[in-house]
Amino acid sequence: MQRREFLTTAALTTAAAMLPQPSFPQTNNPLKKAVLISMLPKDMSYLDRFKLAIDCGFEALEAQTITDQKEAEAIKDASDKAKLRIHSVMNMAHWANPLSSDDPNKVAASLKGMETSLRNAKLWGADTVLLVPAVVDANTTIPQAWQRSVPNIKKLIPLAKELNVVIAIEEVWNKFLLTPYEHARYIDEFKSPWIKAYFDVGNIVMYGYPQEWIRALGKRIVKFHLKDFDTKTRNFVDLRDGSIDWPAVRKAIGDIGYSGYLTVELRGGDKAYLQEVSRRVDKILAGE
Repeated sequence: MQRREFLTTAALTTAAAMLPQPSFPQTNNPLKKAVLISMLPKDMSYLDRFKLAIDCGFEALEAQTITDQKEAEAIKDASDKAKLRIHSVMNMAHWANPLSSDDPNKVAASLKGMETSLRNAKLWGADTVLLVPAVVDANTTIPQAWQRSVPNIKKLIPLAKELNVVIAIEEVWNKFLLTPYEHARYIDEFKSPWIKAYFDVGNIVMYGYPQEWIRALGKRIVKFHLKDFDTKTRNFVDLRDGSIDWPAVRKAIGDIGYSGYLTVELRGGDKAYLQEVSRRVDKILAGE
């Protein structure tokens, strides 16, 4: 990135910091362990799944978009009864129908999916919705993905503000936002406190170092995903079994003053497996 782009990013960051900020409930501990709902056994009721998550040491849950209102209400009821907070919603409409598409029907479906996710979040008490902003493919260049997705995301900001839910942009294997400086510039372009970053530690190991990304994104990060990746086998693996320097990651998280939720995004399993995942997260948080 050129010096001018760095200066532009810094200026936009300063401007964004001066805007009114969303208000969320404060937690006593700086870092909280959370689990993705898809990791919990699907043959159990929502209430039993949520109780299991608590039994395994998790303090919160990341849910996924639910279009059926009755099911969404059942999830809220289970969350209330189990006393397990749903802190975030993973939007599910952005891959098949990306906001970077040149097909207006796909964009409309994607916007509708995000609106549903934002309303899910409000119902459940979550403060973020994860969004993959664009997909670069043979028919969509990086500039096109940028130019198309930004105005579409801007359409969602009024609803996000109304519902007090941040839209958190995640970096994934979508051939878009391939450096932390691009990611930062993309976030800053919105000049809005309702657009932040959701950082996945395992998604960038093939072409970068998560500790560099964390420091570059800094206060833009509102949530973390935890998973590990082995660069030799090119496979996602269990936490602490891959190529990530977890002590360096933990130090970087502390260096940016982050406090909030870190959600494991791994394969699912039984109670013993989930307890082991929780134990490994404890080691990461301890800097081991």
